[in-house]
Amino acid sequence: MMIDPVTMKLNADPLILSALQEDITSGDVSANSVMPYAQPGEADLICKQDGIICGLQVFERAFTLLEETAQAEFFVSDGDAVSSGQLAGTVRGDIRTLLCAERTALNYLQRMSGIATYTHSVAALLKGTDIKLLDTRKTSPNNRIFEKYAVRTGGGCNHRYNLSDGVLLKDNHIGAAGGVKQAVAMAKEYAPFVRKIEVEVETLDMVKEAVEAGADIIMLDNMTYDQMKEAADFIAGRAEIEVSGNVTKENIAKLATLGVDYISSGALTHSAPILDLSLKNLHAVS
Repeated sequence: MMIDPVTMKLNADPLILSALQEDITSGDVSANSVMPYAQPGEADLICKQDGIICGLQVFERAFTLLEETAQAEFFVSDGDAVSSGQLAGTVRGDIRTLLCAERTALNYLQRMSGIATYTHSVAALLKGTDIKLLDTRKTSPNNRIFEKYAVRTGGGCNHRYNLSDGVLLKDNHIGAAGGVKQAVAMAKEYAPFVRKIEVEVETLDMVKEAVEAGADIIMLDNMTYDQMKEAADFIAGRAEIEVSGNVTKENIAKLATLGVDYISSGALTHSAPILDLSLKNLHAVS
């Protein structure tokens, strides 16, 4: 997988540049003290854990935004499995550039690879089913574009990107509208006809209201297995079904037996540990 060039330039570049600015406010005093002049150099990108690599474009972009002629050579691609001790690539540029951008580049790569690795492990539990594993909007601020890309790289699918991307009527929307029926009716009147309307429900009575109101997708949120089974049997194909709330590796296989269309998990982005990677062996080159 790759982030397309337009998305990278318009949406990712400003965020990467902001991250670099956060780390370098008035020059890198450490780098400048040991390297006061321009000197080409090279460093190795080394994996320190087994996992799924993700974010190589972003890693390289952290360097090229500081120095256009910097370049990385990768021996793996996003989505590939990597192992501890593996040489994943090299990066070349002015040594000062390599030192300045190292942490920002690794922060992105480690975070994105961690999400891809965790997502891959969860998606494997749904193998052989038609259920799509979805992420949520529970992403870290200003990192959604990277984190949702990592979910896709790991074998998951993206739920709506943001609040402008689709109608999802949650408990507070329903409360504000005065009920499920009223909320769906108001959404149908307001939202463009091309938008599906999804309703979050917590009880069987709400399930029935959502079906009768003509919801396109019904999200069964924080319900017991037996309640979800009864709800799925009642819906019986009249709407798509999403299961959400407290989805874990330990219970996802059982949830897959409900016959639902989607299982969403905020843990894919908010609880995935990083994949340990390192930039080592920095040395001057001619």
